[in-house]
Amino acid sequence: MQALRFDTAVENILEREKRFDAGAYFLLKEALDFTLKRTREESGEERHVSGKELIHGFRDHALQEFGPMAFTLLREWGVNACSDIGDMVFELVEEGMFGKQDSDTREDFADHYDFAEAFLLPYLPQGVSLESLQADDRENPESDGNIESPVSPAPPAPQDAS
Repeated sequence: MQALRFDTAVENILEREKRFDAGAYFLLKEALDFTLKRTREESGEERHVSGKELIHGFRDHALQEFGPMAFTLLREWGVNACSDIGDMVFELVEEGMFGKQDSDTREDFADHYDFAEAFLLPYLPQGVSLESLQADDRENPESDGNIESPVSPAPPAPQDAS
């Protein structure tokens, strides 16, 4: 029943808020469960998690689930910064799916980490830095200025000569 209700809540959000893909909301729900479990294991009790705890749990869960593709997938889903996660949380609060305390604000989610650093750095080859990726981007005039995933696309399939 709860899963069906969450699906409906996400559909309601997507009718009014088009910035994020449905997958981002489902990942956020999984990240909350991941964070609650981790806090319960650390403290021995179930409690409300702060924006900071959830934002770090979101990062850890996304990296665990999607590895080097997390950055690319999150961008595809419209999630580009910590503040985007806060916006999604408050959309889910409005739908009654997540709880909040009176002291919780969207700003609790802002600026905890840089997405490129958090989601790309763990997977860059030794000796490659984010700065070198940004420099390569600046040297490429066709670039849109956004850092792309360091994972190269597959080469094109060979054409059949017949």
